[in-house]
Parts: sequence; C-alpha cells; structure tokens
Amino acid sequence: MKRVALHTLGCKLNFAETASIGRQFRDRGYELVDFSEPSDVFVLNTCSVTDRADRECRQLIRRVRRNSPNAYVIVMGCYAQLRPEEIKTIEGVDLILGAKEKFDLFEFTQAARKETEPKLHVSPILEITTFGKASSSESSDRTRAFLKIQDGCDYSCTFCTIPLARGASRSISIEEIRSQAAHIASEGYKEIVLTGVNVGDYGRKIRTNLLSLLKSLVTINGIERIRVSSIEPNLLTEDLIDFWLSEPKLCKHFHIPLQSGNDTILASMKRRYRSDLYSKRIEKIKSVCPEAGIGADVLVGFPGETSDLFEQTYRFLRELPLSYLHTFTYSERPKTDAVQLEGRVEPRERAERSERLRMLGIRKRRMFHESFIGKSVDVLFEHSQEEGWWSGFTDQYVRVSSKIQQSIANEIHRVEIIQANNENCIGELIANHAGYVPMQFHQSA
Repeated sequence: MKRVALHTLGCKLNFAETASIGRQFRDRGYELVDFSEPSDVFVLNTCSVTDRADRECRQLIRRVRRNSPNAYVIVMGCYAQLRPEEIKTIEGVDLILGAKEKFDLFEFTQAARKETEPKLHVSPILEITTFGKASSSESSDRTRAFLKIQDGCDYSCTFCTIPLARGASRSISIEEIRSQAAHIASEGYKEIVLTGVNVGDYGRKIRTNLLSLLKSLVTINGIERIRVSSIEPNLLTEDLIDFWLSEPKLCKHFHIPLQSGNDTILASMKRRYRSDLYSKRIEKIKSVCPEAGIGADVLVGFPGETSDLFEQTYRFLRELPLSYLHTFTYSERPKTDAVQLEGRVEPRERAERSERLRMLGIRKRRMFHESFIGKSVDVLFEHSQEEGWWSGFTDQYVRVSSKIQQSIANEIHRVEIIQANNENCIGELIANHAGYVPMQFHQSA
C-alpha cells in the first residue's frame, strides 16, 4: 500500500481543506502517515500570511527530503498561488498547484513519480470560481469538526495577501452546508466550527447571509454546539448578535479581528470600521452575556504606527473587556499596498510592541479564566492527559482540565471551576449532574 503524508501551514480553513484532500488519497487506497514518517507522496498545503510561513514551507520540504528522498512532493495553497516560481527553485519539489487546481490534485499527479523539473499548474487568481467543499476534525475522538462555509475575500486591506491567494468571496447554499453538517452530526460530532476566509460575508452573492445559515443549522438534530471561527466587526450586526446570544446551541465565543485601536491606522489599513464601532460591538455582547469569551487579532508595527499611535492601541485594548489577544507582527508582503507606505517601523520596535501586547493578552486571559472560579460550566471533553486528566472546552472557548478515571471523550459534563491560570482552568465534575443543559443568557430589561 502506498503511503502519503500531508502537512498544513496556517489557518483552520487550510486544515479543513487538507483533510478533504487526505480523504481523496484514502479513497484511492493510500495509507495516511505522519509527515515525519517515510512516505511515497508528501503534500504540503501552504500559508503565506507572513514571511515566516514562507520560510517554514522551505524548511519542511528540506526535512521531507531527508526522511523520504524519493517521495513525490506536492506544494499547494496560498504560497503556491502567490509565488510558484519561487517554489519551483526549491530542490525536491515535483508538483505545484494553485488555488483552483488543488482540489483536482489527481488530474495532475499521473504516476506520482519524481520529476526532473517541477510541474507547475497555477491559474490566474481571477479564474478561481470553484468552492472546494471541506471539513476536518481536530481530534480522533470525533468531538469537534471544522466546516468550510465561505472562501475568498472581496476586501482590500493593504497588508493582506489573501485576496491575491484565494480569489473573490464565494459561498455555497444553505442546503449544501446543512447536508454536510447533518452528515458530520451523524458521525457523532457534537460541535461544528464554521470556518472561511471572511465568514461574516457568507451568502452575500447568493442572496442569503450568515444569520439565515445559523437559524437553519441550529435545527439539525445531533449538533449540540455551533462555533463561528471569526467574524469582522462590521459584519457582526445587531440582529446577528441578538440571535447568537439567545440561541443555546451557538457558542458564546466571538473572535473579532481588530488589527489596530487607532482610527488613523485603521484607515491606512483600509479596514471597514473604526474603533468606536468595535467597542460598541464588545459592549453589546458583554451587556447581554458577561460570561462571553471575546478574542481579537492585532497587527503591530504597521507603516505609520508611531509610538503615540501604538500607545493609543495599547490603552484601547487594555480598557476593552477582551478575553484574549492574537498578536501579529507586521511583515512586508509582496504585491500589497502597504509596502509602498511611508513610516516604516524598525523590526526591533515591532518586536517590542508585539511583546507588550502579548503580555497584555496573557493578563487578560488569566483574568477571564479566574472569573469562572466558583462557577459551573459545561465542558465538551476531548483529550485524555496523563494520570487520568481529561481536557476540553467550554462554549466560551476556555480550556478546562478535570481528573476522572473513566473515559469521557466526546461527552459534555457540568464542571465546577476551582482553579485558573494563564493556560486553562481546573474543574471538578458535578456528580449529580446528568446530561447536558445549555447555559441560558437573557437580556436584562
């Protein structure tokens, strides 16, 4: 039996797409192995959001060549779409596939034999109209599944390469997504995570929207939790928030990209909101559901970000009731408008600002975790740890560990939180709690 190893760089959307490609290999009789093991075929699904992702791609290919010098090496994804000629110079690569071609991989692999020169199949980005259905599991215990509902982006943020790598925003119908979600539920998954490039833009070109999709998905039997991976603040409407907070199946967890807390920088980034709208969205959520988990992406060191403007962002974030931060250091990306902007921030200063926000994020996460001490929460347990410890997540996306001897994989249990730290909470199972009763939140009069 031939062996194939797959590896993914980047976002959960990439992971879902890699999983779907892996199923194509399995259906053709391949054995899926870890990429550190010898294999006949190696598939690398790449990211190119930062220059670090590009470097990691090259390092991984060199590592594969050491482990499996005769493996047929396929590189696909965002880096392959954006810079195929650069990948072509990496020794050991046999096939390079763009965003349009990656889901039809077997049309291009032929006998999957080593090539004397890499074969390149990358269509112009304007030709990319296919969707490419995808879903994946983060756990072997069939606990949480990621479901792709949207791809591409019509936004023109000056720092971002994603529209160049994935094309225009596109979606598939509610009926198609509902069918996939029902299949996932039939396989025993209790939580579905809806993912995409710009999830909040779902359905705009097919005359529907994310709110309509959520109203349909919550009616599917077997699905106990629905989580939205990320949503732009300008697309998080009042009606959407109201339904989200009133529906027990929708996780009270919001990941809302911010990028900067300063309006001058937001304008330079061509973001479609300003700081006042962002803070209003956070205040609205917290006024109805104080326990909600809210995370933010922040990009530091963007051109024109002076020390004073950074301090404004820092103070803005410090005052917001956020649960955690994902901090990214700006890196110059070819073909983006930002590389032409004046006011370059020195790399050392970028790193120092990033570290300050990272420490702020740690403090916020710990405070959020500590707010649950003495409270009862529902935890979907996923992983077994050492010495009988089990780990899982609340619907607010708080990791909780509990010590119990028997298997509780893919089970939801009520837990009382007794300790908290930067990484997770420690809880004790409530013995007299039978079954799962979702926590209810009601807007005060």
